[in-house]
Amino acid sequence: MITESELKEFGFPAEVDEEVRKAKPIPTGFPSPLNRYRMVVEAYNMAIEEPYFWVLEYLRNMHGFPYIAKITDVFSASENSSFFGSSQQRLGMQQDKVSQFLATIGKMVKEIFQLVRELRVLDERIGYYKDSMDATSRSRESAEITLKGIWVDMVEQGAKNPASVYGMAREVQFTTLPDLFFSTHPVKQEDVDEVVDRDRGQFNRKVKEVLKRKLRGYLAWKEHSFEEIKNRRIFTLKYLRQHYDVIKMYMSWVKPYLKNIERLNMDQQKMESPDLLNAFENSMIEIEILAKKPGKTINQCILVHFLFRTRPEMNYHQEYQRGPIHVGKVDINFRSYLWDDKEIENYKKLKSREDFKLLGLVDGSVKAAMESLGDELERYLEEAGEDFETKQKDDLEEVLKPQGRPNTSAFKSIKEMLDTAKFKKDEKEKAWNRQKEEFEASKKVNKSMWGLYHHFKKHHDMLNW
Repeated sequence: MITESELKEFGFPAEVDEEVRKAKPIPTGFPSPLNRYRMVVEAYNMAIEEPYFWVLEYLRNMHGFPYIAKITDVFSASENSSFFGSSQQRLGMQQDKVSQFLATIGKMVKEIFQLVRELRVLDERIGYYKDSMDATSRSRESAEITLKGIWVDMVEQGAKNPASVYGMAREVQFTTLPDLFFSTHPVKQEDVDEVVDRDRGQFNRKVKEVLKRKLRGYLAWKEHSFEEIKNRRIFTLKYLRQHYDVIKMYMSWVKPYLKNIERLNMDQQKMESPDLLNAFENSMIEIEILAKKPGKTINQCILVHFLFRTRPEMNYHQEYQRGPIHVGKVDINFRSYLWDDKEIENYKKLKSREDFKLLGLVDGSVKAAMESLGDELERYLEEAGEDFETKQKDDLEEVLKPQGRPNTSAFKSIKEMLDTAKFKKDEKEKAWNRQKEEFEASKKVNKSMWGLYHHFKKHHDMLNW
């Protein structure tokens, strides 16, 4: 039940149960209404579907409430009832599906970390290539030395290979080869001969031949590996985008199952109610609908709350299984309100605050995992074509800023006085019109609710006047 403090948080005065009489008032969990009617109907052979749909269609067709929203729809059943067994069987099927989806989502979120890390490494390597190919870059030499070190370690297998730069320096006494290799930086393959002959002419021919061979192989690897890394980055980026879209798709798939689980779960407060006994074949159902008839500035609202205590009868056929027929007692409360659209939304948020916590849990865990990657994930996804909402500065004040004008302070003060007087007059007129509309709307909504209450009793052969 909604507490009095929660109602105040959303701007609603709390209703108290008038049947307590002189004892301490007990909050009902509903906002204080304009008017309220209550009826309790109990019949052994009464089906609960009939009063609910009678009220629903009467509001729509007889009193012209075109907008009807379902606010609450929960149920509970005794553990030994057949209805409980049927419900738990469906709940288990939904839970199995959710567990499969959540396991897949967790695995794919883990893989996103690896993809972002791989893109980070590729960007780091691409930075080396771009600096080494830019003759104007201040870090060109360090980038070139870094790439040459990668080539010697990964392509030539380092000092383990006798034919590598370090291997030839150790095995065949080309001791100057590593220094020459790491200090000679031709830009392209066709520049190797010219650069070596020009800058290393003092060395013997054999040393220059080996140096040319190593530089030519390194530059060929550099050009081809650069193209390969760029293509690999494009592929990884598209794969990351695809991965992200699949996670969102699975999230959209799992949410209906989570909602079904939340609705199929028994209401624990009603399970502890004295009206629900474990040994009996009975159940409790709570339904709440909000009917709205729009006005100029305010809406006529009727809140109908059904509380059923029923005995379900499960009927089986050879071809198929038919759902239970509920018979028993219904407690109906009619409440009238004058709410604007914002107040209606606040009431819906208040009622749904405790619902679907699993949705927030899953969304929050995935969001936290994504946020732990920092801005890199969002940056990569934007590069791959994902649209993210960006906050833009509001330039309205700049546009409306007054431009340079002659000094008209005297005329302005008179105009401000007139505008202030006109504003106060308009506000008074608006307040008067709203009070008038509220007065007329309150009479109409109370009349509609009385007609609903009165005709329900007449239609169901109850005492009425």
